[in-house]
Amino acid sequence: MQILDGTAVAAHIKASLKQEVADLKAKGGKTPHLAAILVGNDPASEAYVGSKVKTCEELGFDSTLLRFDANITEKFLLDQVNKLNDDNKVDGILVQLPLPKHISPDLVINNINPGKDVDGFHPISQGKMLLGQPTFLPATPYGILLMLEHYNIATAGKHCVVIGRSNIVGTPMTVLMSRNANPGNCTVTMCHSKTKNLKEMVLQADIIVAAIGRPRFVTADMVKEGAIVIDVGINRVEDSTRKSGSRLVGDVDFDNVAPKSSYITPVPKGVGPMTICGLMKNTLLAARQPKTIYN
Repeated sequence: MQILDGTAVAAHIKASLKQEVADLKAKGGKTPHLAAILVGNDPASEAYVGSKVKTCEELGFDSTLLRFDANITEKFLLDQVNKLNDDNKVDGILVQLPLPKHISPDLVINNINPGKDVDGFHPISQGKMLLGQPTFLPATPYGILLMLEHYNIATAGKHCVVIGRSNIVGTPMTVLMSRNANPGNCTVTMCHSKTKNLKEMVLQADIIVAAIGRPRFVTADMVKEGAIVIDVGINRVEDSTRKSGSRLVGDVDFDNVAPKSSYITPVPKGVGPMTICGLMKNTLLAARQPKTIYN
């Protein structure tokens, strides 16, 4: 069994990105600029956005963080997005999810200029991904592909079972793992909350991508010997042995599944750091191309 160390892989990718940005600046190119919008004060969202801003600084990107109270109107937020759309200094825009219940995330995402959609959530980005055309890939699936590529994990001809069907992870992973590319060329099965005989489905998998949002959902009796296990889940559970009273666990029962796996990602320090790498690679791509490319 080998641990897929997202922190170590991310460090390798960030070093390469940092050099690319330095070379770009030396040639008189534009410094990549990421703008993030944070609405409210959710602790997890604060941490995610803070990590993204910190990574921008490490790589030599410019960054802007806009913070707004949770009681702002939907129209106000859309106005802020449109200002960033019109700002030629800004290459990438991300709006940290989740948003307050009175604001439609779909409406906000749909109003981001697709040429600045570095989270890869816009319908145009997702449509181009489905068609296999060049576009911004959703950051977490992109990060998973980068990890598989880094470890030279063969995926062609394997059966990949994706547990979860969100537009952020599950659905794009099914598309990306089935495409004619490397990583890819898998036979893919998507499972979700309404799947019958889910255990039997997952037992057939050579590659498991768990993105269902339920702590330790994938147990050892659901995993065949030698499977590759990618755990996307981030769940906070009670732990009286910790000073904080809680700890993070994934969607996989790591302690019992790991011995059966050929490769497995831990939580934390697995997929999380790779998501940020996907976002940063998208932002650098955005800085290199005209923002009117999709218009």
